[in-house]
Amino acid sequence: MKLGIVIACNIAETVWNAFRLGVHACQQGDTVKIFLLGQGVESETLQDAKFNVVEQMKSFVEQGGEILACGTCLEIRQSESSALCPVSTMADLHQIVNESDKVLTF
Repeated sequence: MKLGIVIACNIAETVWNAFRLGVHACQQGDTVKIFLLGQGVESETLQDAKFNVVEQMKSFVEQGGEILACGTCLEIRQSESSALCPVSTMADLHQIVNESDKVLTF
């Protein structure tokens, strides 16, 4: 299955769980792409004692998942893309939605 996940929040527990789902889906043989939108582009900077978001993000990529971060949303926050979260566009989000069997939002 092709799974698209859109993360548009910056709540550590929610983002952590979205990436946990992504890791699990990859382990089941699914193709998974996660698009960070709005507050979701802050995912890589989230720090929480209970929910290690960056660790889950790295596990997701190690399992074959792909992360894309909205360039406009990064720009609004005066942030930049990273190796873990490369910059992308609405065209990329549209492609994820168009090619996915299911799309989930967090």
